[in-house]
Amino acid sequence: MAGGKGSDSDLNEILEIMNERQQIAYNELLDVAANRGIDEGRLNSALDELKSTKVVEGRSSGGIMMYYLLQQQEDLRKVLIVEDDKNINKLMGLSIGKGFEITQIYDGGQAMALVRNMRPDLVILDLMLPHKDGLDICQTIKSDPMISNTIVILVSAMDPTSNRFKGIKYGADYYIKKPFDPAELKSLVTIFLKKKGKRFDPLIDLPNEERISNEIEHSIKSDSQYTIGKLKVVNLAEYAKSLGEKSALVILRLISQLLQDIIEKKKQDTFVGFLNSESFIIAGDKEGVQSVVEELKQEFNAVMPFILQDEGYRDINLDIESLFETNEVPRLQLVFEPSERDKILKKRNEILKSKKSAKADIGSYTYEELRSMLGSDDIDLTITRDSNGVKLQVSKGDEE
Repeated sequence: MAGGKGSDSDLNEILEIMNERQQIAYNELLDVAANRGIDEGRLNSALDELKSTKVVEGRSSGGIMMYYLLQQQEDLRKVLIVEDDKNINKLMGLSIGKGFEITQIYDGGQAMALVRNMRPDLVILDLMLPHKDGLDICQTIKSDPMISNTIVILVSAMDPTSNRFKGIKYGADYYIKKPFDPAELKSLVTIFLKKKGKRFDPLIDLPNEERISNEIEHSIKSDSQYTIGKLKVVNLAEYAKSLGEKSALVILRLISQLLQDIIEKKKQDTFVGFLNSESFIIAGDKEGVQSVVEELKQEFNAVMPFILQDEGYRDINLDIESLFETNEVPRLQLVFEPSERDKILKKRNEILKSKKSAKADIGSYTYEELRSMLGSDDIDLTITRDSNGVKLQVSKGDEE
């Protein structure tokens, strides 16, 4: 998107929209702006101006461009970069840009003393560091109640199969693979530290019921090559009972980040949303969706032995089938279930009738309505977020 300097009236209009929503998808913002007489060119110019003045920040999330309203603070947020390669360390600092108090060091052995002394708001960690590696630093930060609220972003060129899982388990807020995109690092840091409202969370802040509702409406009007359906983590409730709710939440966070990475890598128009349960929503061209799902399954199956080994089950050299022979741990599987358009329409009409509405577009559906349209009324898990963070709970109806 390119544009010049936005007019004051356009800036005020876009700011008014952002103040109402705090975060909004670009396509939705385009529609709302059009209803106010602002065309795409003027919208893009206004967004460019608002981004340059650090009023909003944009990031691709779940295959769609999202814009977030930022807090306007006088005090600079503190960022600590721990990277032993001086050129990469410098690039990280330049990527983040102005507007932060940045400290840069090159030795992992110095990190914890500095974290406890300067109390950074966010730490960017390389995995392979002299004297103390990034995973160890991350685990130390997140296990100390005095500094556990520090945001941690891990960056590594190493094979992420097991390291991403361990990073998330140890509390890392995000994992970025090298070579990293400077713009992605900048937007992540900005949104983590300055997003207005609740703290940014890469799982919960995937497209929610409003954007999934829009995708449902889009699926009804699209041709036969378009598909929408649920990606369910089978047996996740049983897994949570066996290994704990925190372990199950790590699985969801892992899948969320893998999905976002795969979609970004493929550069295709695939939508991903989250139903606050054990299911993700994936939509788009049938071949594209199938490609994303297949690659996700391959990566997930590759990391599963590391997960089970980390939980204390069997030797990592055994194949995935052997890991489940004793039935000591429920087997997790990813299953994608495309939703039939006729069934979506039938449920949608029932919902419209129950609301006594003749409108073709009723706006945002509830999570219960979305699950009903997409083929399931029952849920085994629920995800909630409050001032203490994100929590996973096994549904009462699923308990024995």
